[in-house]
Amino acid sequence: MLYLLAFVFSFLLVFLTVPFVKKLALKTGFVDMPNQRKIHKSPIPLLGGVAIYAGFVITAGIFTHRSQEYFGLALGGLIIFLIGIIDDFYKTRKRDMKAWPKFLIQIVAASILPFFNIMIQGINIPFAHGTFVTFPIWLRYITTIIWVVGITNMMNFLDGVDGLAAGIAAISSTTLFLIALVKGLPAMAMLSVILVGTSLGFLRHNFHPARIFMGDAGATFLGYVLAAIAVDGAFKSATLVSVAIPVLALGVPIMDAFYVIIRRFRENRPIYVADKGHTFHRLIDSGLSQKQTVTFLYLLGICFSLVSIVILLAVKGQS
Repeated sequence: MLYLLAFVFSFLLVFLTVPFVKKLALKTGFVDMPNQRKIHKSPIPLLGGVAIYAGFVITAGIFTHRSQEYFGLALGGLIIFLIGIIDDFYKTRKRDMKAWPKFLIQIVAASILPFFNIMIQGINIPFAHGTFVTFPIWLRYITTIIWVVGITNMMNFLDGVDGLAAGIAAISSTTLFLIALVKGLPAMAMLSVILVGTSLGFLRHNFHPARIFMGDAGATFLGYVLAAIAVDGAFKSATLVSVAIPVLALGVPIMDAFYVIIRRFRENRPIYVADKGHTFHRLIDSGLSQKQTVTFLYLLGICFSLVSIVILLAVKGQS
């Protein structure tokens, strides 16, 4: 019942906040200007990340009793959100912020999480009588930072079609909620279900045709929280087999990112320079509409999630 209340509260908070944020964006000129690599043809309000960040942090502060994990997510998430807002401001001026300052700030934000006990501790070795290999502290930090920064940017890569990033975030966080329930991790389950409500509350305004965009501030924040929840709820001390569980739960953004990185590498182009070569661009170029493209990727995300749940139950049954 508490999970349901948290879901409804976060959904309504974001859903009811977005219209006010939209008016503010239009009044201040904080809108995403179209360019040659974007699909939309007219300026769209770009402050959706404000509603997403506020909705998640406020709801989590109420329903998680402000645990240490909550403060880690709120603080690190604030840093991610603020650098995203600056990046979005550049977009309102038809410019792109340089990649390296964003990347460095993301590393700082990811580095905060281990201080709040959100980090990869080590790995269980299968077929070795449950041997657990504890990582040295430096390796815990490095693996956690790489995972969090990676997923943060992968979700941002995915935010190129109306409703795609918010919908995939909802699917992935639902999967992480189920994983946390099976593993008996109520704190992570609560954070996951709040993120589901937050994502769906925004999706109601962002599905095609979108009335507002989440911007880098919203997309990177969603990726940051998803990565942190996966670390604490599914990745903290995984076996070699169960490493696949959080990876599959976030399968769509990971798949898209690897596709883009490999293609840009083969074309000898910088990885960080945006273009129209993501999986969703290819699907639209093949003749699918925006809605059909998003629906296809939703279904793919659900398939990845179902496989991750099957692996979880199989690993759980053997333990």
